[in-house]
Amino acid sequence: MKRVAIIGGGFAGLAAGVDLAAQGFEVQLLEARPRLGGRAYSFTDEASGEIVDNGQHAMMGCYTRTLAFLERIGATRKLLRQPNLHVEMAHPQRGRGAITGSSLPSPLHLLGGVLGYRLLSRAERVGALLGGMRLMAMRRRSDPRLAQWTVEQVLVSLGQAPNARNSFWHPVAIATLNESPLRAAAAPFAEVLARAFFRSRADSQFVLPKVGLSDLYTDDARAFIEARGGSVAVKSAIAELSMNDDQVRAVRLRDGMSIPADACISTVPPRALASLLPQPLRVASSLSALDQFDASPIVSTHLWFDRPVLASDFVGLLSTATQWVFNRSKLIANGNGDGRQCVSAVISAGRDVVEWETGRIADTVVSDLRSLVPAARAAQLLRSVVVKEKHATISPTPAAERLRPPPQTSVDNFFLAGDWVQTGLPPTIESAVVSGQRAAQLVAARLAEH
Repeated sequence: MKRVAIIGGGFAGLAAGVDLAAQGFEVQLLEARPRLGGRAYSFTDEASGEIVDNGQHAMMGCYTRTLAFLERIGATRKLLRQPNLHVEMAHPQRGRGAITGSSLPSPLHLLGGVLGYRLLSRAERVGALLGGMRLMAMRRRSDPRLAQWTVEQVLVSLGQAPNARNSFWHPVAIATLNESPLRAAAAPFAEVLARAFFRSRADSQFVLPKVGLSDLYTDDARAFIEARGGSVAVKSAIAELSMNDDQVRAVRLRDGMSIPADACISTVPPRALASLLPQPLRVASSLSALDQFDASPIVSTHLWFDRPVLASDFVGLLSTATQWVFNRSKLIANGNGDGRQCVSAVISAGRDVVEWETGRIADTVVSDLRSLVPAARAAQLLRSVVVKEKHATISPTPAAERLRPPPQTSVDNFFLAGDWVQTGLPPTIESAVVSGQRAAQLVAARLAEH
């Protein structure tokens, strides 16, 4: 039986491991941390005893590879899926608005949702629809400007007014790209819009975990791999790749153990990968720029109130530091039934915020919430937990898009996966799963030839 070593136990590594295990390969998955999940995991808050995520993650129906992966490992029962697209937004001057899709076929399901979005003027709503169609036309003809421009540049070129950009386009861009529209590349943004809103009605539905992120996929994926003769090990930090005759022959751990392998997949981020590579691979053309990727942070704040403050599953906040607030107690029934409510707030691409003290972050989020959600004003804050992921994703700028390497390397039995490699998608969960499965396909094809 051919053995494949997989470095990293997040979505990319586990997706690759599941695919290879299903094909009869012996998978040896190695994770440096004491837990699986990579940058998408959950933990128990000691004070409340409740499960919270390092950051609230929302998926959509267009995450077809991710949803298929979760179905394969028997985890789809742990998901909550909207019957139709519904996104509530709150603005300090204009009040509440919602984009609600209908049951009509795509793209008609989105027409009424945008035209009924009251936070834009009527002219801005029509302009948003026309702008979206023009952007899709640019994508279909592979307009070279999409590879060169930022999201903001392309929106301005499409005639989108400032309020339309701030109240409609920017929230989507920041949430999906984890980057400011002034910096983020236009090409992956166009791809997100095409998949989420211009395909089927089901693709535009939000899909949210009903359990902690770790519970969503790590245990089931591990069980799947181990049931087919594989091994999943944590606390297994890699020291280096051992090479001979221009092939990866083994993975050497920091404790001195060497694990022979017929092929290897790395799913770790760029800078971590650079530290593992032998010199010949470090100077390879596709891997010579690993130190040039900038990171973009995500700051998550979990708040416990003495009473319910949020009725819906989630709401977007406009013109505040806080961008999204999720009703954690509603999504995940892990409370004590005593009337309290836990909400999780997200600030993506918050380069300034991530450097603040946690007390200042919590105070800012509470103030933002109370300014736009009336029910929160009388509620007493019982506890707050702030989680900073300073290196949550790469920053998907136009320059970074050109640097993202393909899954193949100059060594024909060593492959790359992770949300940051070339997938045509921004660095999302779906990108991670797509990359892991592509790497698995390449490994299977290569080992079939040898």
